[in-house]
Amino acid sequence: MQVTLEVPEDLTRFFADSPAELSRAALEALALEGVRSGKLSVAQARRLLGISSRNDMDGFLKAHEVFLPLSLEDVERDGKTARSFRSE
Repeated sequence: MQVTLEVPEDLTRFFADSPAELSRAALEALALEGVRSGKLSVAQARRLLGISSRNDMDGFLKAHEVFLPLSLEDVERDGKTARSFRSE
């Protein structure tokens, strides 16, 4: 689906230098807000943005200060997994 936005020309410079960059900035903002609000999963946002790897998506979210909630159980499970890789 294609969406058209009307943005006053004098304000576009705050977001991007060109129409293509403005379109990308709007798409990124949509994806970020979708993840923040819980309306999109990280996988859905990654697909929307055409980001090929989970690692790149994690970096994108971190760069935009979008941090996913972690429970104590998540941290404990990750710690257990990390310890299982230790050589003895």
